[in-house]
Amino acid sequence: MPDQDVRLQHLKVWLDEQLPILFTQQGWGAVPPATLTAASSDASFRRYFRWEGEGRSFIVMDAPPPQENCKPFVDIAFLLAKSGINVPKIYAEDLDRGFLLLNDLGNQTYLDVINGENADDLFRDALQALLAFQQLPMVAPLPSYDVALLRRELELFPEWYVKRELGIEFDSAQQQLWQQASDLLINSALAQPKVLVHRDYMPRNLMLSEPNPGVLDFQDAVYGPVTYDVTCLFKDAFLSWPEERVRGWLVDYWQQAGALGIPVQPDIEDFLRASDLMGVQRHLKVIGIFARICHRDGKPRYLGDVPRFLAYIEAVIARRPELAPLDELLGSLRQAAGATA
Repeated sequence: MPDQDVRLQHLKVWLDEQLPILFTQQGWGAVPPATLTAASSDASFRRYFRWEGEGRSFIVMDAPPPQENCKPFVDIAFLLAKSGINVPKIYAEDLDRGFLLLNDLGNQTYLDVINGENADDLFRDALQALLAFQQLPMVAPLPSYDVALLRRELELFPEWYVKRELGIEFDSAQQQLWQQASDLLINSALAQPKVLVHRDYMPRNLMLSEPNPGVLDFQDAVYGPVTYDVTCLFKDAFLSWPEERVRGWLVDYWQQAGALGIPVQPDIEDFLRASDLMGVQRHLKVIGIFARICHRDGKPRYLGDVPRFLAYIEAVIARRPELAPLDELLGSLRQAAGATA
């Protein structure tokens, strides 16, 4: 029997223990007959199931140790809930085994429903949650984006995309260009004011819920650059928007954040430049992650979105001449990949 199926059996036994306790605590009566179905999976080792019975539903997270650790999810959920952000309520937990029983925020993500007509309204709600997130005092014992973390993320690009996916080793000239580009991106990120950063604040992790949105996948939160999450929201892995519309949303965010005392850059052009460079750092990281998921974890479907990220990067390069080293590097990789195709 595959390991995942063994875990599922253990999860069902754990649920059979926890649900009667929960129903008694809440005064809901006896636990009804129910179904347990796959709700979703993601690019990690986590799986989610939906328990449904007689009008009640819960989400059950299976996050297998040692690959996954539930404790940050539990700790940060508590932190965010205090600020009024709609995050999953934790009804039961077994951190040693990686099981969580959560309330159900619905089955429609922003990614499922967003379109050109409703985007303004949905993003308005998403920005309100983000602004609440960013007003939290930085007192929790969370890591910070530092040189080491930023560089470690960037190195996923040459390690997994360039070497493993393209089959190319940097020569000395390419390595120098990469170093120049990396240093620029890291220095820009470190120069930004810091706030609490979700790290994956994008439509796939926002649920159409009441209050809207429900926020998921926050367990990797850190303290870091103020532009990180808002850039992630509008330059998503799975859908793209016209640049002028994105600029308008970014300006809206910048104005609201400044009025609330969130430490955005005082000048809008400085803010937009910082957002551009932050986006490039993230896009390079995610390209590397998608290649790693393919070659290490056997999930090739994410590589189909790499062209979207390269297009984001090229759009920024076109208006940021300081990224000339990265432009030259990517051009040399295209040439080399074409020669070996």
